Amino acid sequence: MLFSSFLFLFWFLPVTLVLYFGLPPALQCLWRGKLKDTTLRGVQNAVLFITSLFFYAWGEPLYVLLMLGTVAMDFGFGWLIVRTTHRRAVLTLAICANLSLLIYFKYAAFLAGLLGFSIKAPRLPLGISFYTFQALSYVIDVARGEVKPAESPLIFGTYVALFPQLIAGPIVRYTDVEAALYHRTHTWEAAARGTRRFVAGLAKKMLLANAAGALFTSLVSLPSQAISTLGAWLALFAFAVQIYFDFSGYSDMAIGLGHVFGFSFPENFNYPYTAISISDFWRRWHITLGQFFRTYVYFPLGGSKHGVLRTVLALFAVWSLTGLWHGAALNFLLWGLYYFLLLVIEKLLLSRLLTHVPRLFRHAATLSAILFGWLIFAFDGSSAALSTAALRHFLAALLGWSSGSADDALYHFVRHLPFFLIAAIGATPLPRLAFTRLSKKHPLLLWLLPLLGFFLSLAYLAGAAYNPFLYFRF
Repeated sequence: MLFSSFLFLFWFLPVTLVLYFGLPPALQCLWRGKLKDTTLRGVQNAVLFITSLFFYAWGEPLYVLLMLGTVAMDFGFGWLIVRTTHRRAVLTLAICANLSLLIYFKYAAFLAGLLGFSIKAPRLPLGISFYTFQALSYVIDVARGEVKPAESPLIFGTYVALFPQLIAGPIVRYTDVEAALYHRTHTWEAAARGTRRFVAGLAKKMLLANAAGALFTSLVSLPSQAISTLGAWLALFAFAVQIYFDFSGYSDMAIGLGHVFGFSFPENFNYPYTAISISDFWRRWHITLGQFFRTYVYFPLGGSKHGVLRTVLALFAVWSLTGLWHGAALNFLLWGLYYFLLLVIEKLLLSRLLTHVPRLFRHAATLSAILFGWLIFAFDGSSAALSTAALRHFLAALLGWSSGSADDALYHFVRHLPFFLIAAIGATPLPRLAFTRLSKKHPLLLWLLPLLGFFLSLAYLAGAAYNPFLYFRF
């Protein structure tokens, strides 16, 4: 992976920045100022498209052809939709073509298993769920008349392949960046803001997510009978910290790089662990995925405007798909259905009652439900330590039915207590508010603190062997 080495920070990104910002003025000088702004913007789009393909090809040298095929296919569908009287037929074909690719690479082996036979699962292309959803949203929006088709394959290819958010989101709709693809401005202020955001995301990933992930892995790797109740709870908290800071860290890096290149990507996280209800949590967690399913599944199925039964069916469809989107495994489907049940209970049975419950209790109950959801999510059968059998022992330990010694867990708890306190504070708006207030009084901190975070992240990156990106596999 590019992000698991120094290549991205010390070679790919600097070269991309030099080409992106240096090539247009060099060409303008060569042509003695005769090039139009649209031509120069096309040069920058070409730089982004080509470097994005290189970025992807570094990890997926063969599947870059699949992504190029998706670009060509969906650009063609968008072009055809506005030139035919059979829009619905073309749109149906586009949806089937995109979903067929996704189903083959991501779910073929899973579906075969459900039907009673086995096939060898193809290797999953990096980020296929993200860029397929983006391309599909473009075709649907063109068919709805919400956007005009891209003027050229380069424009559309740049949108789909844009490397900051290519592999793990956020899911960017064409409407979010359409204007910037044709005309965008670059300022030092935006570049500085984007750089600080990128460094904040890098620090989240390297200093918090990786440390939490290493602790989770070490605890669940213990023999099933050896994990104690304290160890099980510590592992569950560690996974909750890991998945939040891993994914929100990547989103911050993507959004920050977007600012540097003149794009404004949508926010993907809004302090979800401060939520006071399950609905509130999903308005804050992976915001772009939730918006995608609301826009293209929930509302077309009727949403909440056609009675209780229709609402329940729409929620069932959304959460079944949300679970399966994360992976072709039974635990992901169960995780989605778990949230479906919680939301149905909350929306249809408890909505009025919850308004009378103190905020602190609502927050505690929501966090408890979220943690149990991460328990379902984490044990995906990808290893013996995360198998169904291991889940049973882990759940028993959580409930206090464990014969394992708490000595090791107590050691980990005391050792990692400062880390968990920092992570808990980092999951709230307090660091951002404190940084904003302090930097107004001491402007030098605007750069000193990000520099400190950057060098600490580099130090960790240089010495750590544990450096996964959880959402790369989705």
